[in-house]
Amino acid sequence: MNFSRTFRTRCLRQRAFGRVPAQMIVLLLAALAAGIGVARAQDEVPIQTEMLALRRLMPDVGPGLHGVGRGPDGRYYVLTAPGAAVLVYDASGKRVGQVPANPVGAAAIVYGESLAVDAEGRVAVADRGAGGVKIYAPDGSLAAFVRVDSPESVAFFDSSEGSELAVASVSSKRLVSVYDVTGKLVRDFGDPSDVTEDDQQPPQPPVPAQQAGMGLVGSDAASNVYFIFDYLPNVTVLKYDHLGYAVFNISAEIPELGPPPPASGQAAREEAERDAIARVKAGGALAPHRVVTGMGVDPQNQELWVSVGTLLLHFDKDGKRLASYRTYTPSGGRLEATTILIEADRLLLGADPFGLYEFERPDKVAH
Repeated sequence: MNFSRTFRTRCLRQRAFGRVPAQMIVLLLAALAAGIGVARAQDEVPIQTEMLALRRLMPDVGPGLHGVGRGPDGRYYVLTAPGAAVLVYDASGKRVGQVPANPVGAAAIVYGESLAVDAEGRVAVADRGAGGVKIYAPDGSLAAFVRVDSPESVAFFDSSEGSELAVASVSSKRLVSVYDVTGKLVRDFGDPSDVTEDDQQPPQPPVPAQQAGMGLVGSDAASNVYFIFDYLPNVTVLKYDHLGYAVFNISAEIPELGPPPPASGQAAREEAERDAIARVKAGGALAPHRVVTGMGVDPQNQELWVSVGTLLLHFDKDGKRLASYRTYTPSGGRLEATTILIEADRLLLGADPFGLYEFERPDKVAH
């Protein structure tokens, strides 16, 4: 794929217009001259932008990438699986340590699914291999272990009681369980039955019960907690305040979920490698289709970034979809982001097995 620039737009659908009366044209021009804007419905997003990664970061990070976070000191924490420790990098991309420093015994990570870093430098890992969540102190020592069957995702947020940890797990009857930093259960909230197939418009095939409540959690600087379903056919996000009271519910039908144009050359080889690894992990058969592959929350403005395969969706803080993008590696290979980190001036998108990539923030680029 030949990209002449990082961003280029493509019309997803064209509209046919009939003959417009002259009077209507005059009224429209007058409205534009007066500065009257025309709002577009949320499901009408006719322009899709292609995003080409600027560069790959931390080249030693690749297969097994499961998460990336940034600490209060500006260092980056990278989770790979299998891997006994979280890898720590400075802002230049140089590896400077690991958590825990001595990954042996109970402190070692068996198979990490997700990580989070709080404002004090604590690190939490959803360790599916160990059957629980491990919380490491700022000095890297194991501070707490919370027994959780099949933990899938973790996110720190601030509350009146200090730092708390939101956990999503396959086995929980609630969507979100909240623990303090000592590992004590504080509260849980969210019922999978609150969102059913009946809410999916247009009607969709039923989701298997084991997958219906699976999802990812996120948080923002205002202590809101987000839960996004992995397998529901429409992109479905629930936003709660830190006490578990619902703020809003997004259920977005994504008409542009059709496959992107076929890749060729190096991009095709990268995709073949990705499909082969996925097949091996699934024991010779491809795993059930996961709709949402990643979520990132801008901690400052509460805007959401959601990856659905190679498609990256951008929502504002009220749940209105702002834009959609297709993401690619620098060589033009399709990038199905599974981890998203939102920074002030850039996006970090990661995928297994391709690694971690830097993108310009398209919402901050002058057009």
